[in-house]
Amino acid sequence: MDVLITGSEGFVGRYFKDNFDGHNVTSIDIKTGTDCRDFFKKEDKSYDLVIHLAAIVGGRESIEGRPMAVADNLSIDSEFFQWCLKTKPKKVVYFSSSAAYPVDLQRNDLDYRLKEEDISFDWLDMPDMTYGWSKLTGEFLAQFVPNVHIFRPFSGYGWDQDLTYPFPMYVKRAINMDNPFEVWGPGTQTRDFIHMNDVVEAVLTAVDEGVTGATNLGTGRSTSFLELAQMCMDEVGYKGEIKTNPDKPVGCMHRVSDNTKLLSFYTPKITLEEGIAEAVKKLQ
Repeated sequence: MDVLITGSEGFVGRYFKDNFDGHNVTSIDIKTGTDCRDFFKKEDKSYDLVIHLAAIVGGRESIEGRPMAVADNLSIDSEFFQWCLKTKPKKVVYFSSSAAYPVDLQRNDLDYRLKEEDISFDWLDMPDMTYGWSKLTGEFLAQFVPNVHIFRPFSGYGWDQDLTYPFPMYVKRAINMDNPFEVWGPGTQTRDFIHMNDVVEAVLTAVDEGVTGATNLGTGRSTSFLELAQMCMDEVGYKGEIKTNPDKPVGCMHRVSDNTKLLSFYTPKITLEEGIAEAVKKLQ
């Protein structure tokens, strides 16, 4: 099978690359000197499977602090879908984001689990910053391209994730036995953490089974940043003082997946506790 992975050297891309041994894989990433937009202008080959991950993301500070840089994703996705119309790949995976959901639904007082149908192009509510807008636009463009599978990952994590993200940052603070242990914002903001191995397995299962429409990738479990900090400290075996930092970016207060659709074809296997234990073992 001929497979193309854009953004192949990023955190998500590396996990997908590891699952295609024995296949003919083309890896494109700006980190290795090729802007995918240049590739799309020159490449005419039709691939069996295209996994489009190329995007400017970064952590919360990047999303809030560099909104115009993140907006470059509009250009990346426009070039990508034009290329798909030209080359007609057999199957396409497009990574959207939970950031595309209306921020109005992501409040602590609602305790709401985000459903795929909460995004409708008949009406649109404000998503999360320019990153959310770019992913909404990508989903809209995907409607005009055949054979596209859309996924909305929540907080994907793994031991080798960049330290600008909460999961590895908190594991590292626990290993270092930071005291106080800094937690951004009030710490009551919640996320739905899903291990990258489960993300990859869920995506490939959905593609194999022909699951259509946008699909959430999460566990349905709500974990606050205060709880995550405590879990990391418990795994390492020390008791530090948790100190919140209201001056740091917070993002939406309650972002958790409704997993009804995902569970119809795949059940996440790795618990957050197991993921923390793996990360501590790898990073100590």
